[in-house]
Amino acid sequence: MRIADPTKAVIDPKTGAMTGASDRYVKRIGELKGCYCNSSAFESLAQERGQDIAYVVDHFLPSADEGDLIFGTSTLQPGKVSDEYFMTRGHLHKKSDRPELYHCVAGKGVMLMETLDGEISAVEMEKNTLVYVPPHWIHRSVNVGDAELVTVFCYPADAGQDYEIIASAGGMASLIVDDKRGGWTQAPNPNYIPRSAKAAKPKETTG
Repeated sequence: MRIADPTKAVIDPKTGAMTGASDRYVKRIGELKGCYCNSSAFESLAQERGQDIAYVVDHFLPSADEGDLIFGTSTLQPGKVSDEYFMTRGHLHKKSDRPELYHCVAGKGVMLMETLDGEISAVEMEKNTLVYVPPHWIHRSVNVGDAELVTVFCYPADAGQDYEIIASAGGMASLIVDDKRGGWTQAPNPNYIPRSAKAAKPKETTG
């Protein structure tokens, strides 16, 4: 077995850019079709700003071995689709018993989480907030501020991501929307299709 070399990364808290990253993932507004409740509002925004960046992920992956860790940064732009705030696609880990940590270093956001049987948690994030996403929780980041939301994340390298579990249910059960009073609130997602834990649980991979 080859032992990995120690390494370090330097993070710019204003932009989320991370030196030493092994990969960068860019998601543009036009690529988020189906993520927002108001499809007509999304289509209008996509026609106007489809090539604009919605969020960027820089990460360092030493290996995909069990027991190793992935770490990196997520930088989510501010904005709204109708009343719904900009968000990441969100996921459940393919190995759903894997947890994740998020440390907010800039901006204001919400970590929106739900279990397979419908329990919901929305945890507000601001600078220096550390959020623990337990095993078996679907999760996505939402930017409820007027500046970039920058978070540092870390999770087991063999966890994987299942994005389809959200799409197949018509989204997450709760929306994070503008409360029209300078803040945010939760609203039920009218497109949501309740799932049973048995039917929705992804198959866990090995190795």
